[in-house]
Amino acid sequence: MDLPYQIPSEVSFVSESLRKAGFEAYLVGGCVRDIFLNRQPKDWDITTNATPEEIQAVLPDSYYTNDFGTVGIKTESENESLRIIEVTPYRTESGYSNKRHPDAVEFGKSLVDDLARRDFTINAIALNESKGHIIDPYKGQEDIKLRVLRTVGDPLERFEEDALRLMRAVRLVAELNFALDSDTAEAISKKASNLKHISKERIRDEFVRIINSDQPMMAIVLSQQLGILEYIAPDLTRGIGIDQNQAHSYDVFGHLLRAVQHAADKGWDFDIRIAALFHDISKPETRRWSDEKKDWTFYGHDVVGARTARKALEDLKFSRETIEKVTKLIRWHMFFSDPDQITLSAVRRMIRNVGEENIWDLLNLRICDRIGTGRPKEQPFRFRKYRAMVEEALRDPISVKMLEIDGKMIMDTFHVEPGPKLGWTLNALLEDVLNDSSLNNIEYLNKRTIELLALPDNELIRLGESGKKKKEIEENKEIQKILEDNHVS
Repeated sequence: MDLPYQIPSEVSFVSESLRKAGFEAYLVGGCVRDIFLNRQPKDWDITTNATPEEIQAVLPDSYYTNDFGTVGIKTESENESLRIIEVTPYRTESGYSNKRHPDAVEFGKSLVDDLARRDFTINAIALNESKGHIIDPYKGQEDIKLRVLRTVGDPLERFEEDALRLMRAVRLVAELNFALDSDTAEAISKKASNLKHISKERIRDEFVRIINSDQPMMAIVLSQQLGILEYIAPDLTRGIGIDQNQAHSYDVFGHLLRAVQHAADKGWDFDIRIAALFHDISKPETRRWSDEKKDWTFYGHDVVGARTARKALEDLKFSRETIEKVTKLIRWHMFFSDPDQITLSAVRRMIRNVGEENIWDLLNLRICDRIGTGRPKEQPFRFRKYRAMVEEALRDPISVKMLEIDGKMIMDTFHVEPGPKLGWTLNALLEDVLNDSSLNNIEYLNKRTIELLALPDNELIRLGESGKKKKEIEENKEIQKILEDNHVS
C-alpha cells in the first residue's frame, strides 16, 4: 500500500534491524494514527516481540531505565523528534490500583494482546511499514475516517484502568477535531471522579495541551459537560450562568471561553491563552448590583482574579515564571486605554507595572477580552491609538545618547568645562549623525569635535540649534510613522 507519509530513515533503520535479527517490529500508537491523518508525527514508537535485553543486543546504542520495557534507541538525527526512537516489547497489563499505572506488566508474544491494552481504537493500529501490512483489530482506520474517538473495548474498564485517559480523550478530540463516541462520553461522565487520584502535574500537562489545541473552547465545554472540569479548574465553573453588564453578550463562563478561543484562533502562545481563560475568573464573587447604573458592577475583579488565578495555577503545579506572568497580565488587564484622556506618562507607568517584556501580551489579552464580549471589532480606533502610544513610549528617544561619544569623553579628551558649549557641540554632532548614520564612530566624532570646539561661539551655537531642530524633525517623523503603521494618523 502507498502510505500518505514518508517514514523517516531513522525509524526504518530501527524496525528493519529488529526484523533482520528475526523479530517482529511494527509502528504503533500515535505515529500510525497521525500517518493515516496525514499529519506529521511528533514522536515514533515501535513495538516488537523482542525482550528489552534482545532489543539492546540488536541496537546497543540505547538505554533502558523504566518498568514498562521501553528501550530508547539513540540516533544521530538532526531532527529532535527522531533523536530517540522508543521500542517497547509486546506486553499485557493487570491491576490498576492507583487508577494510573498497571500493578503488573508481563512481556508477551502476541501483537493483538498488546493492542488490546491500548486506550483508543485510533491508537491501536500497528503498521509494518516495509510491507505496508496493517494490524487493526478494533477498526481504528474506520474511526479515523469517521473522525470519531472511541475506546478499545469496554470504555468503563479503560477509564477505570487509567483515569488520565479521561482528559486524554478530551484533548485528542480538541487536537484532532474529532467527535466523541456516545458510549465513551457516558463512561467519562461516570468515571470523572477518578481524576482525583491523578497527580496535579499530569493533569496540568494534559490541560496545557488542551489549551494549546486549535479548539480549547470546545474542549472546555466538553470537559464541563462530562463533569471533569471541576477536577481541573473548578473556579471556571463558577462563571456558569453569571450574567454580566450590558457591554457583554455572554455569561462569565461563555465570555472566558470565547476569549481563550480567540487567542487560539490568533495562534498566540500559552501564557496569553491561559490568561484569557482566567482573566475574569473572580467576577462571580465581585458582582454587585448598582441601582445608580441599573446594571451589574465587578469592581476589583482584576485584583481578586489575579489572586484566584495564582492559587489555581499553583494547585496545578505550574512554573513560577508562568504563574508570575499570567497573574500580572490578569492583574492589569483592566488598564484604561482612552488616548484622549491619558498621557504618555500614564502609558509608561502601565509598561512599568506589567514589564516591557509583557506589554504586548497584555494588549493581546485585552483584544481577547473585547472579542469575548461579543463585539465584532478586534481593534477599534481608540485601541489602535493606545497601541501607538505604547510604541512611542517604548521607542528610544532621539537624543545625544545615541552618539558613540558622550559629554564625559569630550571633557576628558579635550579638556572642556561643563556648560553650554558642551551641549552645543553634542547637538551639532547629533545633526551630522542624523544626516549620515555611518558617521557615528569614534574616529569621526573625535575629529569633528576638534573642529567644532575651534569655532567661534556664535557659529557653534548656530550649529547646535540646527542639530536640536533636526532632532525634533526626526522625532516627529518616527512618531508619524508609528501612527500610520497603527492606522491612526
